Amino acid sequence: MYADVVVIGAGQAGLSAAYGLRRGGLEPGPGFVVLDGEVGPGGAWRHRWPTLRVDGAHRIHDLPGLPFAPDDPARPAAEVVPEYFDAYERAFDLRVRRPVRVSAVRGDGPDLLVETDAGTWSTRALINATGTWTRPFRPSYPGAGTFHGRQPHTADYRGPEDFTGERVVVVGGGTSAVQLLLEIAPHAAATTWVTRRPPEFREGPFDDAAGRAAVALVEQRVRAGLPPASVVGVTGLPLTPAMRAARDAGVLDRRPMFERITPGGVAWADGTIEPADTILWCTGWRPALGHLAPLRLRGPRGGIALDGTAAVADPRVHLVGYGPSASTIGANRAGRAAARAVLTRLRGTVGAAGTAFHRTG
Repeated sequence: MYADVVVIGAGQAGLSAAYGLRRGGLEPGPGFVVLDGEVGPGGAWRHRWPTLRVDGAHRIHDLPGLPFAPDDPARPAAEVVPEYFDAYERAFDLRVRRPVRVSAVRGDGPDLLVETDAGTWSTRALINATGTWTRPFRPSYPGAGTFHGRQPHTADYRGPEDFTGERVVVVGGGTSAVQLLLEIAPHAAATTWVTRRPPEFREGPFDDAAGRAAVALVEQRVRAGLPPASVVGVTGLPLTPAMRAARDAGVLDRRPMFERITPGGVAWADGTIEPADTILWCTGWRPALGHLAPLRLRGPRGGIALDGTAAVADPRVHLVGYGPSASTIGANRAGRAAARAVLTRLRGTVGAAGTAFHRTG
């Protein structure tokens, strides 16, 4: 099978890229194909916990060309956002193929080979938008294997009732950790909040200028070939009324990271021990890029250096939803930028702009 461009992933960044390719003159099929590992539209939003409502989620940005205007913002985000993505795919005839799971991408002369469980595509350009949801990160701590209780990750969370009557240690300094802590606290027997660094609460609105500044900080690391930091990690925690009340009530009384895990809880270097039935790891995710390993894109500093969205080691490959675009703050912009760059490259290899790119055979 052949397509001029293969897009892997149909979340915010992938759909933005597909929209840009469509607007740029490529047709689904020979022009571009979108491969998605999910069984339906929605990307990572399909897996958000049921108690996360649209009005309680991070700002959900419009996809290009179709405003996000839910009738009821009190509905679960895991229902509303997939419905929006589904409408978007149909509105612009993006013809996403799913479920298709990509196992490897390899170089093959001027083309790339995208190997999947539905066959292999040959392509001249790849836009990778696989995000992070499939790679939850759990740090390693001494004694973790001895703990008698549960150790779920944010990705496993389904609701606060699962923690009723338990002593819960919540690990992580991001927005998700705080959201889950606030939900769990009224149900749990006791909660303890643990973070590596003291949390920074941000007051006031988070406007587009602040978002661009946060993205720029992450982009500096990616350009230097370093592993990307979280965009959310550089923005601070928005101090909502609910968070303010929880802080005043002592729920957000943060403690430094423990030294080790014991069979019955966690322990600090000074000998302090906190009993626990559950340790909830709200410790984020890592980029899902294992299928790109054959291309050897990573540099000596551990990250994939980018020029714009293109991998410096192989400009045929564009990464969106990675580093500075690993959030709705930057995903739309990166998706469209990758589409423009790919179209420019294709036109440069076949002649004048406006010609048909795809070839037969």
